[in-house]
Amino acid sequence: MQHDTPSMEHLSWQFLRFAMSQQVLRFGRFTLKSGRQSNFFFDLGRVRHGSALSLLAEFYALRLLERGMACDSLFGSAYKGIILVGALAMRLAEHHNHDLPYCYNRKESKDHGEGGLLVGTPVGRVVIVDDVLTAGTATRQVVPLLQQAGAQPVALLVGLDRQEPGPGGQGAALELQQDLGIEVIAVARKDDLWRFLGQEAPEEYARLLHGMAPQ
Repeated sequence: MQHDTPSMEHLSWQFLRFAMSQQVLRFGRFTLKSGRQSNFFFDLGRVRHGSALSLLAEFYALRLLERGMACDSLFGSAYKGIILVGALAMRLAEHHNHDLPYCYNRKESKDHGEGGLLVGTPVGRVVIVDDVLTAGTATRQVVPLLQQAGAQPVALLVGLDRQEPGPGGQGAALELQQDLGIEVIAVARKDDLWRFLGQEAPEEYARLLHGMAPQ
């Protein structure tokens, strides 16, 4: 299956069209990892073909380049961030002339071989790569690992920012910036999603939109 490379114009909406075509976006009633209830679910684990993964990485690459984020390495948060960071590193090298080292973490420490929680070595200014930002818990867990390795986490790059509260009750993205100095770069945000659905959703989504305005 062939996919066209997205243009910079309306990148968020193109990404959301892609997400819906891959059934990454689902609507209904869901309980999130944070325990919160949500009327939609975003799951990049449903991107399961090489061509789709390559296009997904292109969305990430274009958003990162658009923001002009200067970095020295990329880091993928276990588990979904692992495949994302590998695909992004390949896309940046092959299509955008940015050949960056990447690494990722394990959920459990390894006591043989190279050992530890990190696979690879983060260097310099690091962009953390993950699928979605909800409360920011995963990012708060990996930042100390990167700092202990001598790296400087500067940004979190995600497919979707759900624009939900963080531990302090403010927006999770704002709290990450205030508490850790981490900029949040999202291909799309929840505000983008609702505008997109309001204008482009087909009739079969109309009943799902009823009563599903942002909270």
